[in-house]
Amino acid sequence: MTQETTGSREAPAVLFVCSKNGGKSQLAAGLMNQLAGGAVTVFSAGTKPGKSLNPQAVESLAELGVDITGEHPKPVTDEVLDAVDVVVVLGTEAKIEPRDGIRYEVWETDEPSERGIEGMERMRLVRNDIKARVQKLYPELTGN
Repeated sequence: MTQETTGSREAPAVLFVCSKNGGKSQLAAGLMNQLAGGAVTVFSAGTKPGKSLNPQAVESLAELGVDITGEHPKPVTDEVLDAVDVVVVLGTEAKIEPRDGIRYEVWETDEPSERGIEGMERMRLVRNDIKARVQKLYPELTGN
């Protein structure tokens, strides 16, 4: 497999951000890692990192064969921001100042709890919404 060169990196890099880095950004990172198979460098972080991952997020990814059990909430750092081509903010809680030269997107993800849907059913709907967006972003990053 050949990789296109983006700047000084071998692969394009993306940072998925949400507020706690326990759910949505972890879902997006896990799904992108599975889809890209190393063709994209993937980071996830939170603007106000929580203490642990959302167990339902972990379980919903495991249903698709994605294992993120070694992950933990991490803060957004300048080092990560300097290393990425794209920043994707999931939801409306997290706020990140756009930087010059970095593509910036906000994904206003589905929130089933607003329709009274909770628990694993809610998490699967959130996961599927994020999965569809990741599948659209991947070819934009890789040119494939």
